[in-house]
Amino acid sequence: MIFIKNFSLIIFLLIIQQSLCNAQPLGYELSTKSKKAAKLYEAATKAFDSYDYEGTISKLNKAVDVDPRFYEAYLLMGEVYVEKKQTNKAIEAFKKTISISPDCFPPIYLNLGNLEFNLGEYQDAKKYLNKYLKYRRNPEGLIEKAEFRIRCCDFALNAIKNPVAFKPINLGANINTKFREYFPCMTVDDNTLLFTRQIDDMSAQGKTQEDFFISKKKNGKWSESKNLGPPVNTILNEGAPTLSPDGNMIIFAACELYGDYGKNRKGYGSCDLFLTYRNGRFWSKPQNLGYSVNTNQWETQPSLSSDGRTLYFIRGTITKEGINNHDIYVTKYIDKGIWTNPRKLSNKINTPRVEESVFIHPDGRTLYFSSDGHPGMGGLDIFVSRMDENGEWQEPVNLGYPINTLKNENSLLVSGDGNIAIIASDREGGYGLLDLYYFNLPEQYKPIPLTYMKGVVYDKETNKKLRAKFELIELKTGKIIVESFSDPVGGDFLVSIPSDRDYALNIAKDGYLFYSDNFSLKGEYSDLKPYLKDIPLQPVKIGETVVLKNIFFDTDKYVLKPESKVELDKLVALLKNNPSMKIIIGGHTDNVGSVEDNLILSDNRAKAVYNNLVKHGIKAERLRWKGYGETKPIKTNKTPEGRAINRRTDFVVFEK
Repeated sequence: MIFIKNFSLIIFLLIIQQSLCNAQPLGYELSTKSKKAAKLYEAATKAFDSYDYEGTISKLNKAVDVDPRFYEAYLLMGEVYVEKKQTNKAIEAFKKTISISPDCFPPIYLNLGNLEFNLGEYQDAKKYLNKYLKYRRNPEGLIEKAEFRIRCCDFALNAIKNPVAFKPINLGANINTKFREYFPCMTVDDNTLLFTRQIDDMSAQGKTQEDFFISKKKNGKWSESKNLGPPVNTILNEGAPTLSPDGNMIIFAACELYGDYGKNRKGYGSCDLFLTYRNGRFWSKPQNLGYSVNTNQWETQPSLSSDGRTLYFIRGTITKEGINNHDIYVTKYIDKGIWTNPRKLSNKINTPRVEESVFIHPDGRTLYFSSDGHPGMGGLDIFVSRMDENGEWQEPVNLGYPINTLKNENSLLVSGDGNIAIIASDREGGYGLLDLYYFNLPEQYKPIPLTYMKGVVYDKETNKKLRAKFELIELKTGKIIVESFSDPVGGDFLVSIPSDRDYALNIAKDGYLFYSDNFSLKGEYSDLKPYLKDIPLQPVKIGETVVLKNIFFDTDKYVLKPESKVELDKLVALLKNNPSMKIIIGGHTDNVGSVEDNLILSDNRAKAVYNNLVKHGIKAERLRWKGYGETKPIKTNKTPEGRAINRRTDFVVFEK
């Protein structure tokens, strides 16, 4: 807000007003003719310079008792009330000033407009701001601020007339306490909740510190939240976490980079981002994300996308006045702990004011964030932006009233299915200072529908749980949408799958034949059911058959479709990693058509795969191909679904 906080600046502006009001040379003459009132005013200014606000008010009240039309006294009185954060009294004093001398001090209308705006009196605020703009010779920067605030007034007045559905429900005593709970994050299946809690610091009486707490959903209810414990939580502050979709990785902010915890908290600036991995029930020692992400400035509030390779976060600039220029940045994971140099999002998202509390939904295309630099209700409002087909973020949309209010709104989290949102709020009726609430997200702000695949990877012969690599790949582009690993202890995995695309899923581990599957999620989806599936991996051995589920041909054709490239590349990689392996490529059809035609078609399809492998460097002597036609069905040919499964390509290992 624009307020005069320096007495010398007030005197300067009063000199200007004298020339405006009286058309006389600049001077220090006040409007009052009373020497007593002038002396009281002089004493008040000295008290103001000494931060004696009570003394200032007392002397100013005496001055206006002597001269009720002494408007400079009311002007200074309003400024004192601004400093004391007594907004209503400040407005009353400023209004008294302009009632006596309406045109002597144009900046007062800007101050009044801001004060009324912060009370939610948008119509009055707009009136004063428009009055300010009618004066000539206003500073260009203040004109821009006034015009922006008028746009905020227009937005707020319209938003109040057209409220969105919003009925927040407290998450309950298992999550919320007498302390502050905020910055929530969840796994993509919406069954694990991690958040920050500000608790009493046992090492320092009267102080607080931040720790992470975790809760699991059981039978639709959240379990009692538990402290995540060491080595992630320490006696220092841990805040603003983001979970990978499977819950196996946390990236978080830590700011106290000193003392006995220096080995855990070695950093580059005031706040840095750190990374920890889950290994069964335990978490690894947090590691700094490195200098490409962290700088000597302020990095915080990370949000990891569902591909596990794209990280959004907030960076601020440290100045003598504090931390300024809060902007949203994005960085991409390259390999071996290396991230790209972060890039600031476009001016469609970032403004010269504050952006924070960024959240990228697991769909990878819907971004939620808080800002006071886009038109809103006041303070920080929550906005949503969507990525277009060219990868560009579109104009942010305010989530509306009463989701956004006069207060600061942030810490928004949206569930994987996009139906539920969680927000931190200090509204009445909670358990403590700041609680977590959930509500149904209005339809117009929902992300792209999303589902997920969940299960366990294990050795088919021994049932041993395995750590294996997952890749979810968009068939049309060959782009990796998700890259992750199953847990090394429990073998469990959780992979998010955004809708409106066709996917290949590949699961691989050295010494094992790879597993492949595909999902077609094109079209309109309102309730995407998750895929629950355990994955047995077969050790490489003679006689084992693998169905290549992502090899595609047009009907009655044997030319490989471009979407087959993903699967063929995996098969090439398997053969190159196992240089002594030899395979027979098999082609199969359903029973539609003649037996002879089906046999020829299946043989040509198997040969097409053979030719592709040879083209990519696999020696011909390691390969054979054979068409089996309709002779080896694995499902019934009496249904369309069964016939689709029987139309397949596979391979059999005949030599290791």
